[in-house]
Amino acid sequence: MTESEILGPTARWVVGERNELAERALAQEIGVPAVLAALLVQRGYSDADAALAYLNPRVDGLHDPRLLPDYELAVAAILGARERGELIFVHGDYDVDGVTSAAIFSRFLNIIGCKVHTHVPHRMKEGYGIHGSAVLAAKELGAKLFLTCDCGIGAHEQIAEAREAGMTVVVTDHHHVGPEMPNAHAIVNPHRPDSQYPFQELSGAGVVFKLCAGITQELGHNAEGYYRAFFDLAALGTIADVMPLVGENRIIARHGLERLSETKKVGLQALMREAKLDPTQGKPLKAFNVSFGLGPRLNAAGRVDDAALALRLLLTSDDHEAGELAHQIEQVNDARRKEQQRIVDEAVEMVVAKDLAAKGVIVVGSEGWHAGLVGIVAGRLVEQFSRPAFVLAFDPNTRIYKGSARSIAKFHLAEAIHAHSDLFVSGGGHAMAAGCSFSEDNLERVSAALNDYADRVLTPDDFIPTVRADLEVGSDELPLSVAESISLMEPFGIENPAPTFLARNVSVMSIRPTRNPEHVQLKLRQNEGLMLDGIGFNMGARFQNLPLPYRTDLIFQANVDEWKGIRSLKWNIKDFVPAAS
Repeated sequence: MTESEILGPTARWVVGERNELAERALAQEIGVPAVLAALLVQRGYSDADAALAYLNPRVDGLHDPRLLPDYELAVAAILGARERGELIFVHGDYDVDGVTSAAIFSRFLNIIGCKVHTHVPHRMKEGYGIHGSAVLAAKELGAKLFLTCDCGIGAHEQIAEAREAGMTVVVTDHHHVGPEMPNAHAIVNPHRPDSQYPFQELSGAGVVFKLCAGITQELGHNAEGYYRAFFDLAALGTIADVMPLVGENRIIARHGLERLSETKKVGLQALMREAKLDPTQGKPLKAFNVSFGLGPRLNAAGRVDDAALALRLLLTSDDHEAGELAHQIEQVNDARRKEQQRIVDEAVEMVVAKDLAAKGVIVVGSEGWHAGLVGIVAGRLVEQFSRPAFVLAFDPNTRIYKGSARSIAKFHLAEAIHAHSDLFVSGGGHAMAAGCSFSEDNLERVSAALNDYADRVLTPDDFIPTVRADLEVGSDELPLSVAESISLMEPFGIENPAPTFLARNVSVMSIRPTRNPEHVQLKLRQNEGLMLDGIGFNMGARFQNLPLPYRTDLIFQANVDEWKGIRSLKWNIKDFVPAAS
């Protein structure tokens, strides 16, 4: 994709350049508006067949589950336990992906006649992954098959213990594979170096969803009925775990959101009521509703309480119990929000007081911070200060700092941690998100080492926030009908973001604060055209006291608002600068 750059006062603008020849050809061939065709070309769908497959993701586009690594071994172990009437111990994780993975296994295995006990770990008591106490619990229950989901690829010691206890171990996971895999009977993970599966980026729930789809086929059961029953949970795990919404994940998310809108699972219905989401009113659920509504509520249980609450909610068939559990989770989430904001405020105060924003990497920690919330806080610091952030909870009993990190482009967290492994008790993760722990004595050394590393790999330009626009357009190219056609690109998320546009020489005709003065309602006009509605979230201070009419170039999303059955176009402003001409 060709791009141009504009350096504004607060951010670097990166603007995609249009290929008018390719977009005209695609628009004519598949019958879509020019702007939608231009977006498709920008995202690599210039071929008509590829564009149509992207706009209309079909269930038959899902890959053959039999291509998953160790598929046959895993299926034989599960069906063998079923035939022998042996207990299967399902071990999930405490986040949404881990809980939905466990819920899919639990519901599906019970349906096909297995004996199942399902466990998700307590974050504070057991920590991430498989704790030895879970292996012991499985042994005491008499389980013969230890079946993991969304975890296990790094649990070498615990899997060895389970095997020594006489259990067959099947690992299903989606995390990156280390130099050596654990000694399990089967490891179903599309990230395996020897995997022939065509799509690596399944969530943990996605791996379980596909494995169980394969078992459905092996048993000769109705595949369509299986998908109807489990698309909702698979989509919930996929979207909440911030997986790239392309390829197979796009199919899962698109069809899963439709199924979630009409789910019969009383726990999900109760959760949506608590989140003030009511798909029966004609507004279909979007990925945004999962990312910022349902996902955080389910995650809150695992962050500050017990993930078992979320699992019970997803498994219950009792309306009354579902309502009570959903309300309890709502209360936990309210407490999580308040505690999270307290930590954010203290962390920001610490950054400002110590001038840490002048450094390449922010490292902050405190005894009073909840270990389950520091990852969210790290993300907030990255947003505010535009540099990698490590946020740590200090345990006075162990004298250990333990926390999470979030990053910016060009600073790979896992590589930075591994480059200084001698300073850490533990650490690892991904490029943009990671976890670590180290002793109290190493706090200053860790901070210095990470900042030295940043000095080597980052330049001053890397700290400038980037705002992207897919295309430059005129307001006449984006009527309501075209904005509505862009909804065919949903669900939006990682690697498939909501399209943004650059419009030049727009006049801000009026500015009206909302109930929250941080947000403002706008009236806009471009080149004496029709008046347009706009909104600037968290932009009240920037728009305050501007002389009207104010001429500006701006980046925006073209949103479709609906009020009392009337649909209208509203520009959601992402950034603006004085008009260039």
